[in-house]
Amino acid sequence: MKRRTFLKQGLAVSAGLAVGGIPKFARLVAAQETPKWRTFEVTTRVEVLNPVGAVRTWVPIPLLTNTNYFKRQGDTWTGNSAAIKSAQADKYGTGLVFAEWPASEKAPVLEVTSKFMTQDRQVDLTKKPDLSIKEDKAVLDYFRKPSKLIRTDGIVASTSQGITVGYKTDADKARAIYEWIVENTFRDPKVMGCGIGDITTMLESGYLGGKCADLNALYVGLARAAGLPARDVYGVRCAASAEFKSLGRADDITKAQHCRAEVYLSGYGWVPVDPADVRKVVLEENQPELLKLDDPKVKRARAKLFGAWEMNWLPYNYSHDVKLPKSNGAEIAFLMYPQGETANGRKDAIDADNFKYTIKAKEI
Repeated sequence: MKRRTFLKQGLAVSAGLAVGGIPKFARLVAAQETPKWRTFEVTTRVEVLNPVGAVRTWVPIPLLTNTNYFKRQGDTWTGNSAAIKSAQADKYGTGLVFAEWPASEKAPVLEVTSKFMTQDRQVDLTKKPDLSIKEDKAVLDYFRKPSKLIRTDGIVASTSQGITVGYKTDADKARAIYEWIVENTFRDPKVMGCGIGDITTMLESGYLGGKCADLNALYVGLARAAGLPARDVYGVRCAASAEFKSLGRADDITKAQHCRAEVYLSGYGWVPVDPADVRKVVLEENQPELLKLDDPKVKRARAKLFGAWEMNWLPYNYSHDVKLPKSNGAEIAFLMYPQGETANGRKDAIDADNFKYTIKAKEI
């Protein structure tokens, strides 16, 4: 078995926060204690069953860029491959560990362990903007662009215009889109994994059900169509929530992947949002009964999740349309699950039993 270590800061892509004036219909966020850093360890183990020909796997690792809510503590890996290495898929902090095996290997195994620190994140929207907060123009331009599934034209553009008409500031527009998604979408438990994020199909069909990679992608697309830089942040829950039992997962987190979102507001920086988790609270917090939007728990989640994240969660990356190194397959919409490939093609990344991977988390 071979062991390697990877610790990288990545590019200085800001995830900074700032504070600003109160947007329309903003809810005041109660004062909180100073966040405390917590340290976690997440281990992903991949076993490729029934390998055919040459085999390749790709495991996402924590965001390569440190932020004010997240710090890398390094990655280590073991496996029975002579070709295991780290790679960076793009210049915006997307890292992975890649391994490949010859056809002679009948039981390919890769295990990646990542250590990191997090602290809860909050933007105080009641304070005046801090115009010293800056972001690189190239970064902002990049996160205004569409991807293959997150379009900014057609029905996405017209829907965004309808939501934001009459609002003059970016903060008001960003909040209006958030409120519209909370009001008009729903979490669909039948959707496989976290969904795929095909927002044009969602809007054209009128079926606004989905999971986090659908609902938060819809936020990103509508925000970009309104001219606001926005991005998905793909990751995985890694601990129980201190606030909502439905918004946490500890120990075995194999199926706890969760996509969040950010929007960039001048004078605020990158602002955390998560309308998808508001709809998750509606569906799952009081199972088997659905909560109403005026339920106190839902109102609390709705007020919190425009501007704050509880950081019982590991961020992987912001990437869309990811080309996996040395893959024979097509690009993937996003990198949030381990990926595998044999001579028969790409494995189903959300079928963790047949592809065979586990993800375990612990606080250290």
